[in-house]
Amino acid sequence: MREAANPSDLLAWYDRHARSLPWRVSPADRKAGAIPEPYHVWLSEIMLQQTTVAAVKSYFERFTRRWPSVIALANAEDAEIMAEWAGLGYYARARNLLKCARVIRDDLAGAFPRTRDELIQLPGVGPYTAAAISAIAFDAPSTVVDGNVERVMARLHRIETPLPKAKPELTAFADTLTPLERPGDYAQAVMDLGATICTPRNPACGICPWQAPCKARAAGITNELPRKEPKKPKPVRYGIAYVVRRLDGAWLLETRPDKGLLGGMLGWPGSDWSDQPLEAPPINAEWIEMPSEVRHTFTHFHLRLRVLFAEVALASEPKHGEFVAKLAPSSLPTVMRKVYDVVKNQLDAPPTQKASGAQ
Repeated sequence: MREAANPSDLLAWYDRHARSLPWRVSPADRKAGAIPEPYHVWLSEIMLQQTTVAAVKSYFERFTRRWPSVIALANAEDAEIMAEWAGLGYYARARNLLKCARVIRDDLAGAFPRTRDELIQLPGVGPYTAAAISAIAFDAPSTVVDGNVERVMARLHRIETPLPKAKPELTAFADTLTPLERPGDYAQAVMDLGATICTPRNPACGICPWQAPCKARAAGITNELPRKEPKKPKPVRYGIAYVVRRLDGAWLLETRPDKGLLGGMLGWPGSDWSDQPLEAPPINAEWIEMPSEVRHTFTHFHLRLRVLFAEVALASEPKHGEFVAKLAPSSLPTVMRKVYDVVKNQLDAPPTQKASGAQ
């Protein structure tokens, strides 16, 4: 009979091999009495939703330098937060970040709730994030299950039911392993195991602290788990981005509606995104189509944008949007920055390579 997985074995591995992350209190520091900052745990978990650790590090460091507490974040202007978030994607997270910070400031005296049930009531905090904050910040025995944990559990227990159908079963197994002692470190340990050892491809089973009880390894099917149902192909949507530069160098931008993709972000005026987008120029002008389109992939669809450019006189009045004297491309979401790059590359090109022909 194979031995059962022991959380203590994983914690001993974590004590030696824990990743050093800017929002994390190391196992050694935690044993010495250091307490995780709930603000840091919450902020990092929101940023890490559907985003890699490598991408989040610099954003987390910038946010905490600029807004060192949840109260400072709550007091920030919406536009400042959205601009700092630009490029990280999934912009509803940034809007919920502000809503949550203001609830904590206004309704909770600036203090995060400690339990999963209380945390899950906050804007933008779902079951996984509530469990992670509860465990990591407050050392509560909450079961934390992300993609890494699902992979570890699927292999450890040889769960061949495909995802997402297997999620309840994987969560139940994860719950049986969550210890009462050091649950915060354990939550981070099992995520680290999935991120560094029990990886999607070519897992390093030979150095895994749970290699002995792993049923998938015993069956020789580690690389096959977790199984996943086939993904449906993403549809393609089309659109038009209108880039307008005034003769004094100002650019025409607009703030997108709060709801929907890129909600609350600055961007170029444009059409709808659909199979047959309707032309919607924001100003009367002679339009030049750029020779390159912009391609971008969102969670549920691929987007292909025609890019039209116009230069207009100082007295020109837009139908919507406002002219911005100083444009910081880094404050634009990624797809809008791609549009800017297409236009800038064309404007900087030698005259013989420039696009021509009014639309």
